Amino acid sequence: MKKINPSDMTVDQLVDRFAEIGIAQYDAAMGGATREFNQLYGQMDAIDKELRARGQQARLALLRLYDHPNIQVRLQAASFTLGIAPAVARKVIETISQSGWFPQAGDAGMALWSLDEGIFKPD
Repeated sequence: MKKINPSDMTVDQLVDRFAEIGIAQYDAAMGGATREFNQLYGQMDAIDKELRARGQQARLALLRLYDHPNIQVRLQAASFTLGIAPAVARKVIETISQSGWFPQAGDAGMALWSLDEGIFKPD
């Protein structure tokens, strides 16, 4: 498979790829494939870095994933946009935390705790 270079992608393609990675993360998490999950996180981080390099409007494109049918995609989109859309991103994370759908509900709860304790400071 050809390696994808995020700098060659449009913003819409980056957001679509972010969602694809989130779905793959969901599958890895449900299958207990921690190594694969972590590798996918690295790919997601590369997408985030590319969006950041293109400015706030590019990062805001991730907000369209707040209504994605996959809970992992919603959680990651909200987590990666806490610094630019804190109120709506937090609401998405709170909803996931209250959903009872684990492990994402647990991850969301920990994210909220980290925010409230000042351990995590989104940018």
